[in-house]
Amino acid sequence: MSAHIMVFDSGIGGTTVLEHIQKRIPNAQYSYFMDNALLPYGAQTQQTIISRLCSLIYFIEQNALVVDLIVIACNTASTSALSEVRKITSIPIVGVVPAIKPAAQVSRTKHIGLLATPATVASPYTHTLIKEHASNTEVSLYSSVELVALAEQFFFTQQLNTHKLHKALMHLGIHSDIDVLVLGCTHFPILSDAIQAYFNNTVQLLDSGAAIASRVSYLLDQHNLKSKWAGEKKPLHYYATADILSNKQVIKDVTLIDLSQYVKS
Repeated sequence: MSAHIMVFDSGIGGTTVLEHIQKRIPNAQYSYFMDNALLPYGAQTQQTIISRLCSLIYFIEQNALVVDLIVIACNTASTSALSEVRKITSIPIVGVVPAIKPAAQVSRTKHIGLLATPATVASPYTHTLIKEHASNTEVSLYSSVELVALAEQFFFTQQLNTHKLHKALMHLGIHSDIDVLVLGCTHFPILSDAIQAYFNNTVQLLDSGAAIASRVSYLLDQHNLKSKWAGEKKPLHYYATADILSNKQVIKDVTLIDLSQYVKS
């Protein structure tokens, strides 16, 4: 049997990370879980996100899903809840963090931007990343939840409201001196071509997908799961906590139970 990797996000954005992992480890078994009942996580409180991730662990255990590794493919959830969730499970968990360090390294103007959700932009963890890895670089912060909604719509319908996208980007007022823009929400790479076009390809976009895939590969090896990679490949299973009208995937509707007391202080 191949290793079972579950990728989690509040919506469909984590599929951008999933694609990188699938390319790196093509024979693993994959599940994709979206907590779209609370989409977007960038508008939720830290305690709510912690509670939902703990409920995810409970769901996995109650349904005996035998998950070998979990990827929290959501910058907001990773920066606000990852340490708490690791306390309640022995399953290895990989989080996503904004690509501040590589952006600062490749920037020629020494002025980079972080485009993320409000929660990620405000996260102390994000500011620690900036302090530790971009001390010699100016980092401008931009937040948007509207881009999350546009990415969701584009993924399922393949129709993008370019006017709304341009209006949202214009409203952000991204500084003209920025030469590298970090996509600090996994939804945003879905819009990368359109964002590049808006900037006339003058800004380099960076996300964490490839780095996360490398980390997953390393941890599977460390936990002696590498031998499971060669098993028979199974279909990708999708789970969602709210209805989705889509003819692209077969999606199983599930409910996450409120388990706030599940968190160990």
